[in-house]
Amino acid sequence: MSKPKGFEKPAGVRDYLPHAVSKLRKIERDVLHCMSRWGYRQMITPTLEYYDTVGVASSTSDQKLYKLLNNRGQALVLRSEMTAPVARVVSSLLKDEPLPLRLSYHANVFRAIEEEAGREAEFFQTGVELVGDDSPEADAEVVALAIASLQAAGVKSFKIAMGHVGFLNGLFQEAVPGLPEAQEELKSHLLSRDYVSFRETLRRLELPEAQKNELNDLLRLRGGKEICNQALELSGHPLARASIEHLCKVWEVLESYGVSQHVLIDLTMIGDFTYYTGMTFEGYAAELGFPVCSGGRYDNLLQQFGRPVPSTGFSLKTNRILDGVPAENETEELPILVQYDVSRRQDGLQEAARLRSEGRVVVTRLLSEQGDSDSGDKPGADSAGLQEERYEEVRTFAVRS
Repeated sequence: MSKPKGFEKPAGVRDYLPHAVSKLRKIERDVLHCMSRWGYRQMITPTLEYYDTVGVASSTSDQKLYKLLNNRGQALVLRSEMTAPVARVVSSLLKDEPLPLRLSYHANVFRAIEEEAGREAEFFQTGVELVGDDSPEADAEVVALAIASLQAAGVKSFKIAMGHVGFLNGLFQEAVPGLPEAQEELKSHLLSRDYVSFRETLRRLELPEAQKNELNDLLRLRGGKEICNQALELSGHPLARASIEHLCKVWEVLESYGVSQHVLIDLTMIGDFTYYTGMTFEGYAAELGFPVCSGGRYDNLLQQFGRPVPSTGFSLKTNRILDGVPAENETEELPILVQYDVSRRQDGLQEAARLRSEGRVVVTRLLSEQGDSDSGDKPGADSAGLQEERYEEVRTFAVRS
C-alpha cells in the first residue's frame, strides 16, 4: 500500500471551504433556533462512545461502525448516529428530570460502510428527541417540527412519507405466519424500495393466492387520510389495526397543525434502524433524489440503558441539504480594508476595532515604507481593482495620506 501524499485525505471524508462552512453554519443556526422555539434544548455528546453501550444500542451493524481500542484495551466507536448517545444521557445524567424531555443536537457522525458505497463516511445530523410521551400528539409534534425545520433550512419543496412498523409487523404475521425469514426478506425489499424483488419473493412463497394478493395490495397503500380506511380493510391483525388507528390520530393532529399537505401515508415505508417500534417517516426534497430527514418512534431503546420510557424523534441530513438546496442571499459580505503605516498604526487599529464593534467585517494591513503592503501587493492595487473585487471599502491611515 502506497504512502498517501501530503495533500490527500481518507476516502469518504471531505474538506469544507469557507463558503460551504458559512452555508452549513447558517443552516445549523436557523434549524436549531427553530427547534428551540418549540421548546427543545440543545445538548452535545462525545464523538467517542463505548462499543458495548452506545455502539450496540445504536443498532448500526458492525460493518458500519468505526471501532478502535483505547490504551486500556476497551472497545470504542465513533458515534454512528445521535439517538443512542442521547438515550444514554437521558438514562443517566438526566434521569431525575421530569418527563417529557425535549432535546436537540447538531453533530458529525460516522459510518464506515458509506466509504465502500462511495458515499460520505463522515456527515452531519441536526435533530431532536422527544422522550417520555407515547401519544399520537408526540409523534405528530416531531413530524410537524421536521417540516418546520426543513423550511428553516431553506428547503422549499418537500414531502414527508409516514408509515408504521407495527402495521407491517402485524400484516406479515397474519399473511406469512411462521416464516420469520421470509418476513425479514420482504421487509428488506421494502427498505431498499425494491418492489420487483418484493413481488418475486412473494411468488416463491407457498402461500394462498388471497394472502399474496393482500401483500401485493400493500404496495398501493400510499396517499392521504383515505389510506387509513384501506389499510383497516386489508388486515384484521390486532397489531396492524392498532397501528393504523394510531397513525390516523397522528394525521388528525397534523391537520390541526395545518401541515398535512406536506405529508403522505406510505405503508410500505420501514425505518432503517431496528430500534424503531412505531410511526416512522422520511422527508424527500424536490431538489434532491434522496431523503433529507428521517425519524420515528423507538419505545424500547432507552430500556437498554435501564430507563424504559417511550421516545420519538428525527434528524435532518444536514450535508444533503447543504449540497442540494441553494441558499438564499449567498452573496458574501466583503470586508473593509484598514491599511496604515508604522506612524499611524494605533489610529488604524483603533478604527478597525470601532468598525468591528459595529458588526462590520474588517481586515488590516501594514503599509511598507515604499507604500506597498507587507504581503507584496502593489501600492495602487487596492484603490483600483482590489477595492472593487476584494473589499467593500479601503481606509488608509498614513502620513502621506
